[in-house]
Amino acid sequence: MINWFPGHMNKTLKQMQADSKLCSCFVYVLDARCPISCVNPEFLKVVKDKPIIYVLNKIDLVNVSDAEKFKQYFTTKNSICLTLNATQSGNAKLIIKAINKIFSSRFEQNKQNQVNFITRVMVIGVPNSGKSTIVNNLCKKSLAVTGNRAGVTKSKQWVKVSDNIEFMDTPGVLLPNFEDEQKAYNLAIVGSVKDEVVNPIDVALHLIAKLKEIDINILNTKYGVDSNTNTPDFETLNQIAIKRGCKIKGGELDLERASKILLSDFRSGKLGKICLDKLV
Repeated sequence: MINWFPGHMNKTLKQMQADSKLCSCFVYVLDARCPISCVNPEFLKVVKDKPIIYVLNKIDLVNVSDAEKFKQYFTTKNSICLTLNATQSGNAKLIIKAINKIFSSRFEQNKQNQVNFITRVMVIGVPNSGKSTIVNNLCKKSLAVTGNRAGVTKSKQWVKVSDNIEFMDTPGVLLPNFEDEQKAYNLAIVGSVKDEVVNPIDVALHLIAKLKEIDINILNTKYGVDSNTNTPDFETLNQIAIKRGCKIKGGELDLERASKILLSDFRSGKLGKICLDKLV
C-alpha cells in the first residue's frame, strides 16, 4: 500500500488553512488523467465555502469525451471547471477570465470608486498536477520552479498576474492516508507520488491491470505482446520486458527497467489518450 506524506505536506496544509483567510477564491488543479483520484478531502478545510475554479490540466493526454464528462462533474453552484494544457502558451488566460467573471461586480465597483484592492487566489492540488506551470504561464516568466515529477515546489510564493490579481502557488499535498488503494496507485502512475518511494513493478502491474480493463489492445499494439484479460498481469509485464530487451546478466528479465519504460510511455502519452478514473 502506498503511503507518502512527508512532514512538509502536513506543514503546508496548516499554512494553507491560515493563508486561506487572505484568499477570495481557489484554483484547484487536477490531472485530467485521474481527476477523481486528485481530489483531496483535506482541502475542504482550506476552501470552505469560497468559489473554486477547477482546472483539468494535461487535457491533451485524455479523450475529449472523458474531459467533457469530468468538466460537467466538477461544475457546481459554487464552482466552475476549465480544461487546458498548462504547457501551451496563453492557455492559462482562461483562468483569469474566469476570475474576472466571478468577481466582475467587485472589480467594477472598485473601478468606480477608484480603488485597487488586490484579489488573492490560492492555487492548490496534488504534486505534479501542473500548478507552478500554470502560474508561470500566467506571468509569462519562470517565477515558480517546475518539473515533471512530484515534490518540486517546496514553499508558498505570491505572484502578481495582473493589476488586481495575485496568485499563491503552494506545494502539492497528498492525502495523509489513502483509504482507496486504486486512487493511490493512479496518483503513482501519473507521477504525483515520488517514484523513489514506490516499487515501480507494483505500480506498473496496477497500470497493466487498468489498461486491460480499458482496452486490451493498448498493450498488444504498443509492445507486440499477446495478452488478454485472462493473462496474469505479471506475465504481461514479462512479455513487455522480453519485447523491449530488458535483461540483466545471465539473461534474467529486468522487470524494473520494463516497468519504468511502461510508466514513461504512459506519462508521455505514447500509449494514447487515457483516463484512469471513471464516473459511476
